[in-house]
Amino acid sequence: MYGKNFVTVDSRNTTRTCHACGHIMSGKEKLTLKDREWICPKCVIHHIRDVNAAKNILARVKSKLVSMH
Repeated sequence: MYGKNFVTVDSRNTTRTCHACGHIMSGKEKLTLKDREWICPKCVIHHIRDVNAAKNILARVKSKLVSMH
């Protein structure tokens, strides 16, 4: 409507996937709900859980928009 796009993406694993290198925290590394910040063991970048998830969701939206055009 009005020249805008509404895009939905799967938010699965967005909080535990490093937005920089794509490493997914799993197994013994798996994050719990009380883990609000974490450091990626692969690329050693510090993440704030919700900010990291937002960056992953934005990347998925951009990827989907590119594939739509």
